[in-house]
Amino acid sequence: MSPLNADDARDAARRRLPRFLFDYVDGGAGEETTLRANTSDLSNIRLRQRVLRDVADIRLETTVFGETLAMPVILAPVGLAGMLARRGEVQAARAARAAGVPFTLSTVSLCPISEVAGAVSGGLWFQLYVLKDRGFMADALDRAKAAGVRVLVFTVDMPVPGARRRDARSGMSGPNGPARRLLQAFGKPRWAIDVGLFGRPHTLGGVSAYLGRATGLTDYIGWLGDNFDPSISWSDLEWIRNSWDGPIIIKGVLDPEDAREARRFGADGLVVSNHGGRQLEGALSTTRALPAIADAVGSDMVVLADSGVRSGLDVVRMMALGARAVMIGRAAAYALAAGGEAGVSALLESFARDMKASLALSGVRSVGDISGDILA
Repeated sequence: MSPLNADDARDAARRRLPRFLFDYVDGGAGEETTLRANTSDLSNIRLRQRVLRDVADIRLETTVFGETLAMPVILAPVGLAGMLARRGEVQAARAARAAGVPFTLSTVSLCPISEVAGAVSGGLWFQLYVLKDRGFMADALDRAKAAGVRVLVFTVDMPVPGARRRDARSGMSGPNGPARRLLQAFGKPRWAIDVGLFGRPHTLGGVSAYLGRATGLTDYIGWLGDNFDPSISWSDLEWIRNSWDGPIIIKGVLDPEDAREARRFGADGLVVSNHGGRQLEGALSTTRALPAIADAVGSDMVVLADSGVRSGLDVVRMMALGARAVMIGRAAAYALAAGGEAGVSALLESFARDMKASLALSGVRSVGDISGDILA
């Protein structure tokens, strides 16, 4: 497949997916002003163009938690990625492994962690939500350990689901959802055959393994709504820190004081993120929140970022604002829907190419040399 950029992938995903799935990936909370701010604020970050700096050898390699990455990119957790392509989590993980970057499996993946781990050798991170059912959380941690996962990404910005109006309008949730989704699937025969027919089982792999029964798309929204825990606090999470031997990353931080709390909790890293604009409508964009958080924790924690990243240039921008590496979610989801493993591979190639060009034209020879000095 020819290299894709995020816009190409989004257009292809819109053509291929039923509306309920495309809107699930593409949409945000409320009127989606935060979603739009994520991309617009990031695109407004300007870099200094430098010349005659000997940029013949550009190096993208970096190290995060002792793991060497071919470039400072991590595939972010995407719920229901297995509905975007046949056994989608496996395909995305393979593409990430081939590119030399980590893949993060979502709590609400179709493919269970054992299936994904069996398809790749290393490079697998696992994302866990804060849920009422501590038994499920403990079981998920045990399964992650058994699969050889080292890095836990603990998502804390969903005490309640955001107001995702597109999901209600499309049939992802709301009245007559199953019937509406079925009708939309008939309108996309290529997807219906590849994923709808041959991509089964359409169950939440990790949830089903714990409950001992199939839990599918029909139960997805209800299960999440019933299990998010709005009463949780930092003190309730000590058992997570005590039961996980590897690095823990707190995902969903936008406020410097919360970043300091994460450090006091004993987290090894954090992800500056507004959940891709899918939670609090009106929240700060990641671009605006990142510098203050990077300053607040200094070198004590590994600072990652996501939301609004659509290119390798955006990765460089985020790193200049203080991130060590960057997670990509929507862009990778579009690419997965557009072309499966090959689509994600093509997108990652595009990111690497963009990063090399951006660094060279900024007069920087390696990602380790990226700093605020390259900002115009």
